[in-house]
Amino acid sequence: MTERQSSRNPKDLHPGLSERWRLAQTEFTAAFPGSPKVFLTQTFRNHSDQATDYAKGRTSPGKVVTNAKPGQSLHNYYPALAFDIAFKVGNTLYWDVALFRKFATIAKKLGLEWGGDWKNFKDNPHFQPPKYSWQMAKANVDPTFPP
Repeated sequence: MTERQSSRNPKDLHPGLSERWRLAQTEFTAAFPGSPKVFLTQTFRNHSDQATDYAKGRTSPGKVVTNAKPGQSLHNYYPALAFDIAFKVGNTLYWDVALFRKFATIAKKLGLEWGGDWKNFKDNPHFQPPKYSWQMAKANVDPTFPP
């Protein structure tokens, strides 16, 4: 059996998360029309790609980008239970914390948790269901979202 390909497709997100992504993207675009466009950089991430990311800053060059081993990220479950974003104008990418904060304000109003609020490891591009863990995903506990 071949491993599912990693994705940035919103169709690969949990339905509740996909809907909140769509609403947040629409609201961000309306609220900040002159800002760079928000787009998905990751929805589902397979275990091979998670292992590659985990190795960064440990056994391969670069800085640490995740503390999650394969199976310990909400991106590793299907449908994906987390998404990452970035911003762009044309082919230029922006990773500006101020843009992430603006998007996070909207996403949090829609009931999402933002990785930029985490105390131990800031993950500004990351959004997921609130108070939800990879252990819950592994146990097939469906996420809940505030109304």
